[in-house]
Amino acid sequence: MPDTVRLNELPEWAALAKHRAELGATHLRELFGADPGRADRLTVRVGDLHLDYSKHLVTDDTLALLRDLAAAQRVAELRDAMFRGEKINVTERRAVLHTALRAPATR
Repeated sequence: MPDTVRLNELPEWAALAKHRAELGATHLRELFGADPGRADRLTVRVGDLHLDYSKHLVTDDTLALLRDLAAAQRVAELRDAMFRGEKINVTERRAVLHTALRAPATR
């Protein structure tokens, strides 16, 4: 189903690499100082799961570029195909079993 493409050959990857170079030696103190809402905006809570991206060298632009890369690689489409049991394992030409392994046992 999916085409094999090297990530580092995609324009979205090049944009992400350029962005990383532009961040250079930026320190988190600078990012927090320039953006008082950084911690709130870059923290995600879902149930007991707490992800705090604010304490990493990440900006809103970084996240947008990562979303662009995921879209270029059709991550959402392949995720949905995985849940449907389609063959997305290109090396073995078979469905992945991640969801089946986590399914509740039938009685």
